[in-house]
Amino acid sequence: MNKFKIFNDPIYGFIHIPSELIFDIIEHPYFQRLRRISQMGLSYYVYPGAHHTRFEHALGAMHLMEKVVEVLRRKKIDISKTEEEALLVAILLHDIGHGPFSHTLEHSIVSDIRHEEISLRFMQELNTLFDGKLNLAIEMFKGEYPRKFFSLLISSQLDIDRLDYLKRDSFYTGVTEGNINVDRIISMLNVVDDRIVVEAKGIYSIEKFIVARRLMYWMVYLHKTGLVADHLLVKIFERAQALFRHNELECSSPGLTYLLTRPHASFTHETLVQFATIDDVDVIMAIKEWTKSEDHVLATLCKALLGRKFPKIRISNEPFDQAYLNELKAKYSDAQQFIFQGEITHRAYNAKKQPIEILYKNGMIKELSSSSEHLNLLTLTQPVVKYFVTSPKE
Repeated sequence: MNKFKIFNDPIYGFIHIPSELIFDIIEHPYFQRLRRISQMGLSYYVYPGAHHTRFEHALGAMHLMEKVVEVLRRKKIDISKTEEEALLVAILLHDIGHGPFSHTLEHSIVSDIRHEEISLRFMQELNTLFDGKLNLAIEMFKGEYPRKFFSLLISSQLDIDRLDYLKRDSFYTGVTEGNINVDRIISMLNVVDDRIVVEAKGIYSIEKFIVARRLMYWMVYLHKTGLVADHLLVKIFERAQALFRHNELECSSPGLTYLLTRPHASFTHETLVQFATIDDVDVIMAIKEWTKSEDHVLATLCKALLGRKFPKIRISNEPFDQAYLNELKAKYSDAQQFIFQGEITHRAYNAKKQPIEILYKNGMIKELSSSSEHLNLLTLTQPVVKYFVTSPKE
């Protein structure tokens, strides 16, 4: 069987599979499940083209990582074939732990565990199936491999994951403000003292990357309509879990039923097995079933989500006054399910946590914000917090 196939990606063109091990991992049902996991949750309610999946993002990240290895080798950074394959496996599987609709339901279907930890559980399970061939990839993923720069390429403020998702999400949403020059950024990467650095010639591309990230978060990832859709889906699962606890609800998906009836149980091997069986399809089918539920609140929420009849949202730079919130609850006492509040926060760049470092020709290395001539870059290092509250439309 030919294990060196290619994928035709709309962003990068042809992506080839670099090894038989990677081919076999891609073929495994755990990985194929990512074809049915939305990359951007419910953002397609705002941007109709945003139907891309974690599957293509994982392949794109692997493709970019191959380019990184090629660039670093040209700069006399010694990377063995074994290290290269492990690095590609690690980035390929970095998001395999995402559940249905990615971040939207990350803490609704299973609790007290992040998707990165679930990704690690999947990698360990695959490692058993592949006779220990993922040992090195797991070391890199966990940050335990002695050559630390590999881990920084997998997870940091300038990692390959971010390079792909900004480029990919910008393409599929049509938000051109998020488009970045990944080839230029990758060509400027280097390694000094086991740290990833950016050569000074690439500083403007990095500034554009930081600005693009800020714009994508406020224009796309934290868009007010997408925010309402995400919270509506979370409210549906909160209600469903309450009904499941009292045996007042059913679901045709065995995996989803298993997880909804054990919302606070420890994440065991059996949990992983059941988690691996569910995807966006299970959730949509369940919501369609629940539109006929005898529970009026659940049925109303489900119909609102499927029909895109969202509550209105108000966003403020300051917390809402309690008197105003009480007034809303009193005014809409018969529609409490559509009143929810919270806060959203984002920081485009953290100068203190795994900072991006700029390498100058004289060998000097400086942190990005102290190197940049961009007047707004220091502003982008500060977190922005906004508050929101929703209420039924009149």
